[in-house]
Amino acid sequence: MFRRRLSLVLSLLAAAVVVEGIGAAAALRVAERQVQRGRVASDIERGFIELSADKQRLRTWVAQLQQGAGADEAVRTQLQAQMRATLARLQQWADQAVALDDDSASRSEHLRRQDALAVLTRSLAELEAAVAQAQPLLAGADARQAWQALSAVFDLSQGRDLRQLLGDSIQREAAAVQREREAADATLAWMRGLWLAMAGTLAAAALLAAGYFTRALRGPLDHLIEGTEALQQGRLQHRIPLDGRDEFSAVARSINTLAAELQHHRRQETQQRQELEALVQARTAALQEALAALQQADARRRQLLADISHELRTPTTAIRGEAEITLRGPERPADEYRSALRRIVDTSRDLAHVIDDLLAVARQDLDALSLVKQPLDAAGPLAEALAQAAALAAQSQVQLNAAALPAGRWQLLGDAQRLRQLLLVLLDNAVRYSSAGGEVTLAVAETAAPAAAGDSTRGLQVDVLDRGIGIAADELPQVFERHFRGTAARRHRADGSGLGLAIARTLALAHGGRLELSPRSGGGTQARVWLPLLPTPLPQQTTGSPDTAQA
Repeated sequence: MFRRRLSLVLSLLAAAVVVEGIGAAAALRVAERQVQRGRVASDIERGFIELSADKQRLRTWVAQLQQGAGADEAVRTQLQAQMRATLARLQQWADQAVALDDDSASRSEHLRRQDALAVLTRSLAELEAAVAQAQPLLAGADARQAWQALSAVFDLSQGRDLRQLLGDSIQREAAAVQREREAADATLAWMRGLWLAMAGTLAAAALLAAGYFTRALRGPLDHLIEGTEALQQGRLQHRIPLDGRDEFSAVARSINTLAAELQHHRRQETQQRQELEALVQARTAALQEALAALQQADARRRQLLADISHELRTPTTAIRGEAEITLRGPERPADEYRSALRRIVDTSRDLAHVIDDLLAVARQDLDALSLVKQPLDAAGPLAEALAQAAALAAQSQVQLNAAALPAGRWQLLGDAQRLRQLLLVLLDNAVRYSSAGGEVTLAVAETAAPAAAGDSTRGLQVDVLDRGIGIAADELPQVFERHFRGTAARRHRADGSGLGLAIARTLALAHGGRLELSPRSGGGTQARVWLPLLPTPLPQQTTGSPDTAQA
């Protein structure tokens, strides 16, 4: 109901605005036409005045010529050209006047104007011919007669008095200008009254519509606001007293229905909360049972470690006893020493199996690596890792190359022992999976963060490069998984737990860095570690490690 009434009122107001706009456009068109008529009338009046003035100047020029006062031909030519141009403009303005106002009242005025222009055009042609034949008066010639002849050419044309014709035309056009001005003033006054009346009518209609809808909307809106405030305060039993058939009543019924639904859901929520509390209590009891089971599992784990320790002690004691017995007493035959060493080898193999069991238990705590971070010079852990890797490279007959490491140049926040462990894992892998006579290179440089890091932090980039067995492309995504060893790695070396790279990556992430592996062109692997550097580096000192470590 309100929507229909509001649409009707708005449509009426819009129609009134459209009508006012159309009226304004029509009035503007009338005013514009009136202004154009006044401008044309003024132009015609000015044209007749200019034509009369130029004609008088030409007469003065001819008089100067007859008197021998030195008349300039250029002046005559200019005056005649001006008169022709003025007549052309007058004819154009006369045509515009006919187009703008061609009613019966003004038709006689247009005819008189056209007749005057026709006479003036013919007289200009006659005048130009007469002026062209004018000559200075000879000595003894009758000046009075010459002047009368000149006046006849300038003032008469086909029996018409040109002076009177111009005077009547100027007087007629002046009256037309005055008439058009009065008409323009009247038109403007009419437009002003029309616009004021239309604006007043529209404003009054808008005020009446606003007053009506204000009174009609105040009551329903107050009820709706009261109902929404009740819902906001949680008083779900409140109902809005609107029972009509309009839009506000429909909204009120929807809000009342919503309040009833919320009240019903609140009761259900209370019931479900009680059920949930009972369920939580049951889950708590189940968690307590699970905790007890975990405690039992932890006890079994400790028992397992104790058993493994005992198992380690047994073969170790056997190996030591076998060696002491063999070494005790006098010299023995070589066969006895060889037999003792064989028994020691067998016992060592058993010890290796026990160590593997212990390693399997330790693998469960891979993510619990503890770090003690502090500002340190990265050259220290790098040099120590190189020194330890040099012995491994010597055993495998692999050449280890490293550039000079300037002390104090790269300062980072980290754990020196863990960094050394991280680098040693990468160097050990590069050495282990290189063939005898191969090369492993360590390259260090300062760079910005990798593109994947998404920032511009300064960092230390450490590359470990080898020409070993490499990593297959389909195995590359799995190299950091625990216990994973590639096909080529297992074929090259049967031993290994598949934990080294997982530990190395965990240590790199714990230092805020990254570890990436990629195959090298021509064979081999590139391991790249990026570690963030502190903003202010330490003072640069002399290098603390050799340029190249070879084994």
